[in-house]
Amino acid sequence: MKLYYHPLSGHAHRARLFLSLIGQPVELVEVDLPRRAHKQPEFLKLNAFGQVPVLVDGDIAVADSNAILVYLSKKFGKTDWLPETPAQAAAVQRWLSVAAGDIAFGPAAARMVTVFGAPLDAEAAIARAHVVLKRMDDALAAGPWIAGPQPTIADVALYSYTARAPEGCVDLQGYTHVRQWLARVEALPGFVEFQRTPVGLAA
Repeated sequence: MKLYYHPLSGHAHRARLFLSLIGQPVELVEVDLPRRAHKQPEFLKLNAFGQVPVLVDGDIAVADSNAILVYLSKKFGKTDWLPETPAQAAAVQRWLSVAAGDIAFGPAAARMVTVFGAPLDAEAAIARAHVVLKRMDDALAAGPWIAGPQPTIADVALYSYTARAPEGCVDLQGYTHVRQWLARVEALPGFVEFQRTPVGLAA
């Protein structure tokens, strides 16, 4: 298996993190985003959207970080990470949607401004981040993991950009349950840290 990634991409980190958590070896292939390698014809054959990460498994190329989490869970029979019961499967899917929506347009977008200089509305992104963090904090008040009694790919999908939210000037101090949850994820066997950047509140 090969994982095309960039060390500062939270989407790429969630794929790399899950591979490590399940003990699956992978060859890491760093994509030169500043030189727009992800927009070149060779890479676009792997992912027409021109985004990292992409997981290549033999003749199969899986694009989109959440899709990679699902693929790996199914391929290796990790039903503890992606439960099969209707209620638990739905709970995981709900939070995968949050990771692709509210997290992407909240803490991830705020961090895009400080880390990559993206021309986005930082104030609006920070406000959206606090809305989703409050919802996560409320959900985590009921249990240690976001979608059930054990960690799932939903926790993996939410972790990276939540952990680095302060880099986008999003303060986590008011979210006790979120901070405790971050510590639980970081204590999992096989955890791999998401590269830090000294910007925003983390400067």
